[in-house]
Amino acid sequence: MAKPTGFLEFGRETPQRRLVAERVHDWLEVYEEFPVAALQQQAARCMDCGIPFCQQGCPLGNIIPDWNDLVYRDKWEEAIDRLHATNNFPEFTGRLCPAPCEAACVLGINQDPVTIKQVELSIIERAYDAGWIAPQRAKKRTEKRLAVIGSGPAGLAAAQQLARAGHDVTVFERDDRIGGLMRYGIPDFKMQKEYLDRRLAQMEAEGVVFRPSVNVGVDIDGAALRSQFDAVLLAGGATWARDLEVPGRDLDGIHFAMDYLPLQNRRNAGDEVPEDKFISAEGKRVIILGGGDTGADCLGTAIRQGATEVLQYELLPRPGATRPDENPWPTWPNIYRVSSAHEEGGARNYSILTKSLSGEDGVLKKLHAVRVEFVPENGRPVMHEVSGSEFEVETDMLLLAMGFLGPERRGILSQLGVELTDRGNVKVNANRMTSVPGVFAAGDMARGQSLIVWAIAEGRTAAHGIDAYLMGESALPAPI
Repeated sequence: MAKPTGFLEFGRETPQRRLVAERVHDWLEVYEEFPVAALQQQAARCMDCGIPFCQQGCPLGNIIPDWNDLVYRDKWEEAIDRLHATNNFPEFTGRLCPAPCEAACVLGINQDPVTIKQVELSIIERAYDAGWIAPQRAKKRTEKRLAVIGSGPAGLAAAQQLARAGHDVTVFERDDRIGGLMRYGIPDFKMQKEYLDRRLAQMEAEGVVFRPSVNVGVDIDGAALRSQFDAVLLAGGATWARDLEVPGRDLDGIHFAMDYLPLQNRRNAGDEVPEDKFISAEGKRVIILGGGDTGADCLGTAIRQGATEVLQYELLPRPGATRPDENPWPTWPNIYRVSSAHEEGGARNYSILTKSLSGEDGVLKKLHAVRVEFVPENGRPVMHEVSGSEFEVETDMLLLAMGFLGPERRGILSQLGVELTDRGNVKVNANRMTSVPGVFAAGDMARGQSLIVWAIAEGRTAAHGIDAYLMGESALPAPI
């Protein structure tokens, strides 16, 4: 145990965010550096519980008390070894994961939880600075060839695990750069892409072959893929966006979030994006539909682009400041949260249902909506429109950030003939094999829209299943 009285002596502390007036004028990450002494105090708050619920709350099963103790004792190299034992990419989760481990922290029952996420991020950054992150090439090759479709966190985690097991791994990505949602869906102010690129360089040195700008299912069909590889992993994500089916949807000025966000990331990367193709909020009144992380990403991006006004509407009621009785520890708390983007401007409004859109000359001008309430009926909340609450608001741009319905059905899924679940995701068994022998699926494509930490865990589990399928057994870990 790091410090038996640490949780009594120190309160929770997290890194400061840069001043809003400064950060809205650039695309750099919003957090300032966190002093090592302060971090070690935070690690000292870990209680070394008899039953570490933080590990249960983490889909990867991260051995959190161990590396908290090692950080407190200044044993950083041992800490990164312990962290990498369960997580291929702590630099990604340390920036992007909402930290279900902290929600499950035992200290969080009656105090603020341990600052687990920041300790994790500090360990990996210290390791990179010290030069401890080196390629881990397999000592023996199996001559087995594997295709990974999609280069998001699930595909990359599986690819790295399988390459280290000695297999020849090729990762296909339909975009022009590797990284999936982390590359083009996550704004740079949440994760600068240099952190992605340095990990990809390690993976290339380990033997992973990356093939961007290849749309599997179009540029290469399912039959050709099966003939060239011993196994296939589908990790293309849940990219079928939920649409808004109301009158006026066909007006100009309405965009899916995942059509909007990647264009700014491309410009930040130095790409030439023509003005007639670029989607900008500059000088516009913007409405974002959707109150989740993607909506917040749109908010921060629109503010940096120079929007004159940004409103974010959510269909569900505003969560409370504390856990409701039906949402007890150690489950993920459904509470009101303020992201860095929400600090920067805009206004959030809840219980709003869009009824129609109107415009002039084919261009969006107004959103028409009504307020709703959720009334319990037969034990379940049922939505009702509030009589007389109709309203309209002028807008120049509408961004749809209402989540995703699952993977795209056309293309490789239909070509391979894999079975789908009732919810439209790819159906898999415990080893992540689909209904087609030798074809596996992981991440959002199999699980549905979820967290980055779940994607990495899915990728590692799929890697175990693929290795066992090819070799008869596997020493690779399977976290879920």
